[in-house]
This record gives sequence, structure tokens and C-alpha cells, in this order.
Amino acid sequence: MPVRSSRDDEADLPTGPPLHFPERKGSPIRAIGLRIAVAVGALLATTILVYAERGCYQDRGETGLLSIIDAFYYSTVTLSTTGYGDITPVCESSRLVNALIITPLRFLFLIVLVGTTIEVLTRRTREELRTYRWRKRVKDHTVIVGYGVKGRAAARSLVDAGTAPSQIVVVARDHLAVDEANRDGFVGIVGDARREEVLRDASVSGAARVVVATDEDDTTILVTLTVRRLSPRAVIVAAVRESQNVDVLRQSGANNVIPTAEAAGHLMGLSLVSSAAGELMEDLLDSGRGLEVAERAITREELGMQPADLDAHGQIVLAVIRGGVAHRFDTDSISRLENGDRLVVIRHNVDER
Repeated sequence: MPVRSSRDDEADLPTGPPLHFPERKGSPIRAIGLRIAVAVGALLATTILVYAERGCYQDRGETGLLSIIDAFYYSTVTLSTTGYGDITPVCESSRLVNALIITPLRFLFLIVLVGTTIEVLTRRTREELRTYRWRKRVKDHTVIVGYGVKGRAAARSLVDAGTAPSQIVVVARDHLAVDEANRDGFVGIVGDARREEVLRDASVSGAARVVVATDEDDTTILVTLTVRRLSPRAVIVAAVRESQNVDVLRQSGANNVIPTAEAAGHLMGLSLVSSAAGELMEDLLDSGRGLEVAERAITREELGMQPADLDAHGQIVLAVIRGGVAHRFDTDSISRLENGDRLVVIRHNVDER
């Protein structure tokens, strides 16, 4: 089997749409103002040095007649490397100042002036290399398709649950949505997730979880089909408007389907019938408030305990997951907790403890 060299890897640099990474915050006006200030400072410093040694400069064969305007003119043409040669240093001290001080100032002046151009020319290369390195490292990440209300809420819940923002990739057709995802600290890709190449840019084949939160059910079904074909092992959670499409989405490969419109309607109806029950459900749905629903592994101290015994520890067990099967609290199939069990519990929000 041939061994790939580093040059072969460099040849595989991505050619598709670049990833959009979170940028460091900073004012562009401030950056431009700083560059102008540095350039003007270098120009003024050179003018002062030349004028202070005006007796050591020759202008058209005459020495010692430089005015402040002449010093400014010499500084300008020298720092810009134009150098007409009409004004020249004649003393050893002035030549030494030109060599040791004015020449470094010239380099600084030029770097400041051409810095923006260099930055523009190298931006694409930097982004391609950053994308290449990201794709080499990323694994078991989460892809969120759509960054509207549902997508943002899903991302926020994942971060609240401990997922690092760098492990979340947002795919959206809207540049503004991707920009917002970048501001929230997530990697973003602009494109239509129904296309395989866009999902490949998001490395969906190596993703552990995929959230499909588009606004149209037909789009959600097509995206789910494509994701499942590219990533057979990923856990796919999809949101759907019409409950009649739930079965279609499950057949398309979604592990969990959330009928958002009906869920919101049930919550509103529950709030009308019982405001306390509605408030409790709202609390559970908001990961930033007092209670949260969480899945966790059992601790060593909990081995052999009954699920109901955990009530005394301030946690209500909703289900015990054993062998990949969830056993709800209203069944008697789990009498004692065993090694490898996982629990779905209602508990106080970790951040509020």
C-alpha cells in the first residue's frame, strides 16, 4: 500500500466553499486609524531627525539650507523609497542616522501601507489552511442544519449541556444566519444542505449528532435522507411542522422527530388548563432555568439501588437506559441499577447549584 506524503496531503486542500470560522472581535475603524497613526508617526519622526541635522544635508550642491518643508519632503520620498536624489546626507553622522534609524522606519512605513493589501492576498490561503486543519481534527461533532429559532435553541441547549462551541457546525443558506452562528462561536457553512457536497464540507460523515431544523418539512425530509446516507451511525434529530410527516421522517432515517407546531400547541393548552403545570414544563424546556432534563451514567454509589431511591437525592428518574433500551419509570422492568446503566433524570440546573 503506497504511503502518502505530506505533499500529497497538501494537494488535497479543499476546493469547495470555505468554512466560516468565528473571528476575533475588533473595530475596523480602529485598525485603520492605528495604521494611519503609525505611518504618520514614522513620517514625523524622520522629519524631526532630518531637520535636527539639516547642516549635514546637501540640496542641489548647497549644504545647510534645509527648511522644515525640505526635511518633510525628504522624509516623504525616502520612506516611500522614491528617493529622487536631490537632497542627500553628506556627513557621517547623518548617513549613520539614515542607515540605523531612517531605514528601519522606512520598512515600518511600507509594512503599514501595504499591510492591508498583503492581508487581502493571504486571507484566502489562511482560510483554506484553517479549513484543512479543521477537517483533519474534527470528529464526533454536531452538525446543525438551519439556524433559525429552532437551530439557535438547539445550539444553546448543547452548549448549556457542556458541548464545546468548536464542536458545533452550522449549515445554513443565509449568509446572515452563518454570520450570527460565527458570533455565537460556531463554525459555519453557507449552502443548501440538500446537496451532498455541502454536507461533506461539514464533515457530516464523521459527525456524532445531526440536528435538522429547517423551516419546510419537505426540505427536512430530503436533508435527513442525505445525512443518513452519508452518516449511517449519526444520531439524527429532526423538527417537523406537521405531525403527519413524523413517520416519513422516521423512515427517512431520523432517530427522533419533534413536531414543533403541535408541541407548542399542547404546551399552550396545558398552560390554560393548569398554569402551574405549564410553568413547570416551560422550566424544563429552558435549560438555563431551575430544572433540567439530563441523561447521565450512574455513579458507583448508585449500583444496586432502586431508581426510586434517587428521589431522596433530589433527582427524579424518568427512565433507565440498559442495553440501548429505555425503560420508563412507569414500568417495573428495572428493579435494581446495574453497571453500565444510564439514567434520564429531572434535576436542578447544574449552573444554579
